[in-house]
Amino acid sequence: MRRYILILFTFITSVSFAQIHEAGIFVGGSNYIGDIGRTNYVFPNKFAGGIIYKYNLNPRIAIRGNYTVLPLSGNDNESDNLFREQRNFSFNNTLHEFAAGLEFNFFEYNVRSLGHTFTPYILAQVAAFNYKVPESVVGGNVQFTNEFSFAVPLGIGVKGRISDHLAFAFEAAVRLTIKDDIDYTTDKITSLDFGGNGNDFYTFAGFSLVYTFGRPACYADNE
Repeated sequence: MRRYILILFTFITSVSFAQIHEAGIFVGGSNYIGDIGRTNYVFPNKFAGGIIYKYNLNPRIAIRGNYTVLPLSGNDNESDNLFREQRNFSFNNTLHEFAAGLEFNFFEYNVRSLGHTFTPYILAQVAAFNYKVPESVVGGNVQFTNEFSFAVPLGIGVKGRISDHLAFAFEAAVRLTIKDDIDYTTDKITSLDFGGNGNDFYTFAGFSLVYTFGRPACYADNE
């Protein structure tokens, strides 16, 4: 019995001491994948950015939250699809996204250790975002309203150590949504009811810089 208590105490202590915080910014580009414009999956064409926070549970897993502003646009003139070129639709929208989830490191990684200075990682999150949707037409002008929806960000990246308190990362992630109106298509307005071939997606690809702080992790090699 004492052995199990000791093992449990050791596990709890290691987790509680292995808590290190990271906070910073990330900048890059966003693009939309849907019924208007290009069909490229990763083709950043709008400047996007936000803030990020991570809580490292251990050298492999971090809880992560981020807020991102993602301008999105589409223009049929830029498509290599003949039907879209002839249709000649375009739109601009801006998403405000809050996301939370996990980062899984391929290698054991600690920014305060010289033993593992970089690692690839995968990202899985759940996100809520706010965006504009058309509501009605008044005097020939489309009236918009704000709406919330959900997305599932999935991504890959690589991060590395700059110093004892600084780290960087390059990342690309796609957001899977349950909406088909990010590009303003709607059956509420006849002129905007051009159908669609599935839900809209959006992506972000960019660079982040974070500062680490808090109690040093017990798994650090060099304190």
